[in-house]
Amino acid sequence: MDITIHTTFLPHDDPDASLAFYRDVLGFEVRNDVGQGKMRWITVGPAGQPGTSILLAPPTADPGLTEDERRTITEMMAKGTYGWILLATPDLDGTFEKVQARDAEVVQEPTEQPYGIRDCAFRDPAGNLVRIQEVR
Repeated sequence: MDITIHTTFLPHDDPDASLAFYRDVLGFEVRNDVGQGKMRWITVGPAGQPGTSILLAPPTADPGLTEDERRTITEMMAKGTYGWILLATPDLDGTFEKVQARDAEVVQEPTEQPYGIRDCAFRDPAGNLVRIQEVR
């Protein structure tokens, strides 16, 4: 089997703030931006990796969701427990400094984990956890 990860989903509640974070703070390129207002679907991805993307999407746009489900999603996003992603870089300290300098919310400074990974973590404007792991 030949399977790759093409696109993953992260929710947003403020498309402009999410776009600014992924484009301006993380340096991802914008590949698509459709819709208007809060109902925007924005595809971003790392430059030089056209086969891998993140779709920033309004999480409650699915017409099959109940009001209770919409409320639960909104509450989970506010707590930062709804979405997360793991990214990687060969220069964790340099990446951390650049992201921190752009006033991103720091969750964890670069740390050597007991399971052999060195990583850090931020929250994006929607509350999603963005972990960045050092590639060794």
